[in-house]
Amino acid sequence: MNKTTRIAAALLALAASGAHAADLVLASPDGSITLRIADDASSFSIVRKGETVIAPSPLGLELDGQPAFGLLKLESRQDTKEDRVIPLVATKAATARDHYVGATLAFREAAGSRRRVLLDARAYDDGVAFRYRLEGAEPVKLRDESTAFVPAGDPSCLVAPVDGAHEVQFASQRISELKAGAAYDVPVVCATPSGRTHYAITQAHLQGYTGASLRRDGEALRVQLSAVPGRQGPAFVSTGGLTTAWRTVMMADQAGKLIESQLVGNLNPAPTGDFSWVKPGKAAWDWWSGPLVGMKPDMAAYKRFIDFAAESGFPYYLIDANWASGPSGCCDANPKTDITRPADGIDMPELVRYAQAKGVSLLLWVHWVHLDARMDEVLDTYVRWGIKGIKVDFMNRDDQQVVDFYHRAAAATAQRHLLLDLHGAYVPAGLQRTYPNFITQEGVLGAEWSKMDRRVTPRHNLMLPYTRMLTGPMDYTPGGFRNATPATFEVRAEMPLVQNTRGQTLAMYVVYDSPLQMVSDDPSAYRGEAGFDFIKRVPTAWDETRFISGEPGQDIVLARRQGKTWYLGAMTSDQARTEKVSLGFLPPGRWKATIWQDGEGAREVHRTERNVTAKDVLGLSLAASGGAAVVLEPQAAK
Repeated sequence: MNKTTRIAAALLALAASGAHAADLVLASPDGSITLRIADDASSFSIVRKGETVIAPSPLGLELDGQPAFGLLKLESRQDTKEDRVIPLVATKAATARDHYVGATLAFREAAGSRRRVLLDARAYDDGVAFRYRLEGAEPVKLRDESTAFVPAGDPSCLVAPVDGAHEVQFASQRISELKAGAAYDVPVVCATPSGRTHYAITQAHLQGYTGASLRRDGEALRVQLSAVPGRQGPAFVSTGGLTTAWRTVMMADQAGKLIESQLVGNLNPAPTGDFSWVKPGKAAWDWWSGPLVGMKPDMAAYKRFIDFAAESGFPYYLIDANWASGPSGCCDANPKTDITRPADGIDMPELVRYAQAKGVSLLLWVHWVHLDARMDEVLDTYVRWGIKGIKVDFMNRDDQQVVDFYHRAAAATAQRHLLLDLHGAYVPAGLQRTYPNFITQEGVLGAEWSKMDRRVTPRHNLMLPYTRMLTGPMDYTPGGFRNATPATFEVRAEMPLVQNTRGQTLAMYVVYDSPLQMVSDDPSAYRGEAGFDFIKRVPTAWDETRFISGEPGQDIVLARRQGKTWYLGAMTSDQARTEKVSLGFLPPGRWKATIWQDGEGAREVHRTERNVTAKDVLGLSLAASGGAAVVLEPQAAK
């Protein structure tokens, strides 16, 4: 019997039997969410506010080289509760509340070798999570997990097919419409048929494990572990014992409310040590406006970007591909390239001194294969030069080896007080919580693709906050100031266009979460241009994030606060609209609203000011493919 047949048979059995008489139940602190686990550890289900979200679904591990687990019986249950506030560094909020009811369920085989399986489970007010553990020092080999999710009622979901770099569009499809056997990326974001619950199926805390996708089997989305390419045998091999990733379902009344959730981060260990040195901010960047292969190494060209960062008040400049000694190019790790030596004519310590004199820090691009080969030597060299962070590219995998690389790179850069930005990256699983210096990552179809094709559409831009961004920061690389409409857009590798208005470009700096945020266009695109004053002042890390309104693929209004000042970002897809934004989230008093919104042409933006209070409703006029940005500052009482 193959895997698909086994899953189908299990689902039929679960449907026929209904809930077990002795189901193990966890209820969230507010009682709105219930996670049920069968007393033989064969299945689970999730109910929210009286509505089934996940119907009875299989649990289990598929061992390699060992017999399958026999009938399991509950041996013990250890209940836990947690309610704490965790201070955060450089992210979408200043703190995270970690509030759950949990249990560790120990199951033992009823016969045979009497092996033991532990299941950790947690119920939060905004979701549930569970993982498997096997004790002991012996290595554990897995072919796969038997874990599957059976969404109740054949819901509509936002899905993206699996892609190594995770640079794909999301589409809306019912579970029954998904291609049988096809693998889909996490998160898969759905709404129950009633629309009362929106939820995202994803994963958290991959350390010591491997990534996974979700493959359609009938009514189920089953977990499929990512295997190391070219390695025969099991998908995963532990060094001793087993702790899997958390299987996670985030839940809320509205799709946009999932943006506020801290669930993925809360399932990861807290940082150890002092990370107060981690400084969020914006970076000038040379690759997006230049050739696909990257700029030629040139001291004068690098200094031009440093000067632009300095005059704009940006703390960083990212030097992309081709700065290192050896053959140029980016996508393949040429063995003759040496990332511990700059290219001929480039004096990196001198460039660092020039930048530091202007208050700018330098970040360097590297290929992951070059870094992995001699990580300590490379990073020690960069510290000696005075570099403040690295952008690592082209992993394009999420298997056990690459997951291990992420954790080693995060720890090694943290030890040396270096920022880390991963590109060609898998979707976040919360590693930023453990290592706040891991400040952003790609794993998104971002603005760079406007240089190569037409897929970065306004609709795609409006999908991202409700899908990929739910799991963690995304280095979309906004800032394109050569704005066009979809009708006038053309693909250009150098000085590229974007398919959205100037107003939407501004709004991205509020809506898109990235504590290290690129200002991607060439310096010449910004000087004297309307709206650049907003980019210079908008923060990249926040004390609070609130979803205001919107629907996936259509529109969004998001509010973020730093200190006492609030920032609004509003974006729309193909349809022009007026967003009516209630300011009821503001504290009492008088506020000055500075508003940037679309003008008549794609590159026009109008800046206005007005006084408002919490009782007011702002009307923001958004052109098709457009947007608006607002700064709300408290005014002293007269």
